Amino acid sequence: MMSLLLRVLDATINLESKKAKTEEELDTLFEGLAKPLAEAEFRRALCHERKRSERSRRSFLLMLVRHKSPKLYDGKSAVSRVVRPLGGVIRETDTFGWLESNAVLGVIFSELGNAELSAAVQRIESKTVSALQRTLQAEQVEAFEISFYSYPQSWKDGGGYALLDPVLYPDLLDLDGSKRVSLLLKRLTDIAGSSLALLLLSPVFVVLAVLIKLTSKGPVFFRQQRLGQFQVPFEFLKFRSMQVTTDAEIHREYVKKFIAGRAEPNASRGTWKRVYKLTNDPRVTWIGKFMRRTSLDETPQFWNVLLGQMSLVGPRPPIGYEIEAYDVWHRRRLLEAKPGITGLWQVHGRSRTTFDDMVRLDLRYSRTCSPISDLKILLQTPRAVFSGDGAF
Repeated sequence: MMSLLLRVLDATINLESKKAKTEEELDTLFEGLAKPLAEAEFRRALCHERKRSERSRRSFLLMLVRHKSPKLYDGKSAVSRVVRPLGGVIRETDTFGWLESNAVLGVIFSELGNAELSAAVQRIESKTVSALQRTLQAEQVEAFEISFYSYPQSWKDGGGYALLDPVLYPDLLDLDGSKRVSLLLKRLTDIAGSSLALLLLSPVFVVLAVLIKLTSKGPVFFRQQRLGQFQVPFEFLKFRSMQVTTDAEIHREYVKKFIAGRAEPNASRGTWKRVYKLTNDPRVTWIGKFMRRTSLDETPQFWNVLLGQMSLVGPRPPIGYEIEAYDVWHRRRLLEAKPGITGLWQVHGRSRTTFDDMVRLDLRYSRTCSPISDLKILLQTPRAVFSGDGAF
């Protein structure tokens, strides 16, 4: 009996010794390889790479590795087991770190050269899987999920418009206490302001609805799909100011030229300037011209604000075909703030500014927005509306 116990004890000691030797060999094997950055550092690096890509127009890939059913092994997360294998396959120019601590590992592959993104993804995925297979069993490798994100992204996906993935914008999602409070106050202001506006303007709505029906055939409201924050589509409301049978191709072509800086200037009040809207548009009815001049056609959007699709203050939501002409940096206006009824653009020249200047105003607002700045813009809006300057 004693000899049996001694043999079991010897076997246990040998097993532990072998395990320790294996761990020691692995430590030696991966010694000096890349170690992952902490979550905050990696997220900052991702934001920096994204902004650099906007300027250089050179693409980068973000690879994420996560476990399909995360759990702890010997006090460590499942994803922690692939840190050393991944550290052995990345280049010195790549950035390696935690997108989510102990849950999601990320690698930023920059300097891709002239390689096609699809080919680069296949090559990187193949090398990653091979590295995992050298240290993990087959069923363990299959439990990991590997995903890729490219930037700048294509706006189109299968003929439609792909949503911008928030994964690439951690700086817009990591909200500290002050930002959370500010956003909560903004939302409460939106609810109170839009509810009050809908109540007070209801008699005006009735009069406008009657005039629209009497002067042209068709519905009272014009419904259009617009793109909100992170390019999420929503149904945008306006009072109809045009004939029902109008062709959007006129506006589509003009807007593309305007965004590209190739639109012909239009005469307005004795001056020649490029404007964001068509002037003397033949599609607009006479009551439509009045509503556009006074911005009354925009007032149904208080309903969009009440639903949370828009805000009282923010960038104007674009039509889907507009973004086909966007430069990479223009896209940020769809990311950094929820679209609004009024904004810096509306109180600083409205349609008389260039498109690039409009985007700069939108981005300036997103960087400096606060309850106080929103209040200032709201107080300046009536003057801009009643003056009619830049409205068409």
